[in-house]
Amino acid sequence: MAVWPLAQASVEERVMMALDEVRPALRRDGGDIELVRLDGDVVEVRLRGACRLCPMAHTTLTEFVEERVKLYAPEIERVVAV
Repeated sequence: MAVWPLAQASVEERVMMALDEVRPALRRDGGDIELVRLDGDVVEVRLRGACRLCPMAHTTLTEFVEERVKLYAPEIERVVAV
């Protein structure tokens, strides 16, 4: 029986998997995202390109990126842009 890949991954690896999943959508809009740091239950990210100055950046961060990160790493409480 195969082991679910997320079960063996560290929190940081799971966060990166989540960011890799949202990255294509951000790139289609001329942006990108990078992991800056993992601080306990808070993930700090940097929005890049068009996403950095987009008026919808906060919504993208909380309703798209944070939702996906929490799916992969339920122990994460917040995702914040720095």
